[in-house]
Amino acid sequence: MALPNIFTADVSNKIISRINNLKPTTQANWGKMNVSQMLAHCNVTYEMTFENIHPKPNAFLKFIFKMIVKKKVVTELPYQHNGKTAPAFIIKEDKNFENEKVRLINYITKTKEFGV
Repeated sequence: MALPNIFTADVSNKIISRINNLKPTTQANWGKMNVSQMLAHCNVTYEMTFENIHPKPNAFLKFIFKMIVKKKVVTELPYQHNGKTAPAFIIKEDKNFENEKVRLINYITKTKEFGV
């Protein structure tokens, strides 16, 4: 089964619609984060791609990511519950729901534009 292509309008619009259905009181299906923290968690990948606010990995870590981590993260298999989360993706502090929601929608829109 092929993964949905976020570069297409149809897929990105469906994801944005799901995000727009979230409320600050939406309960987690799994995990320990609240919805605001989860949105911030999702934003980290886009921050690493589009912003310069996270430290870049050194050559050794790049090698480890490429040889081991990438195979587990970039796959068609769903993530396992209670799996390890990289420290950069763990959001412990409270976040502003609306700010994180808008940021995520903007990142998804920006990503989709690369596929046009």
